[in-house]
Amino acid sequence: MDNATKLSMLIESNKGIITTKCAEGNGIPRQYLSFFVAEGKLQRVGQGIYLSPDAFEDTMYLIQYRSDKFIFSNETALYIHELTDRDPLQYSVCVPRGYGIARLQESGLIVYTVKKELHRLGKETVKTIHGRDISVYNIERTICDIIRYRNRMDADMFATALKRYTSRKPRNLSRLIDYAKVFRIERKVRQYMEVLL
Repeated sequence: MDNATKLSMLIESNKGIITTKCAEGNGIPRQYLSFFVAEGKLQRVGQGIYLSPDAFEDTMYLIQYRSDKFIFSNETALYIHELTDRDPLQYSVCVPRGYGIARLQESGLIVYTVKKELHRLGKETVKTIHGRDISVYNIERTICDIIRYRNRMDADMFATALKRYTSRKPRNLSRLIDYAKVFRIERKVRQYMEVLL
């Protein structure tokens, strides 16, 4: 099988998105991506990220595709979990401390950092509206995060998210408290929950 055919099959299996890293990892030289761009079969949408013309531009998936270290968090996680109705104007991601964040912030992302050992705590995989997998913190981790960063959030969004969480069923209060202990905010979390439950 020639490289052009392999690349076409790879693009199709990835639902219209391909990266330079993925192509090279499958033995396809990067110049084939340039050939596909010149022929109109691909469009470059970011550094090392390409999209076929017939694919939906799935913004969250394209952000996720840039690095497996990105986990959607805070305001974006609230939106994904339907704890707010506000579409994110900027997407929020969490990365481990030490990850270079200057370029991410320049690209318009809101970036949070956390100790490496806590980075994957509460991570889960959900599907975008276009059916592609992305990583996001689960609801209880998200509630802990917004309480930790409440001074950086819109007060109405914060209050709405807590009210929606406490009226939601099912919810996992024991997991919420376990996470709160890890982040040393147990007292604050209990205060909010006692008022709202």
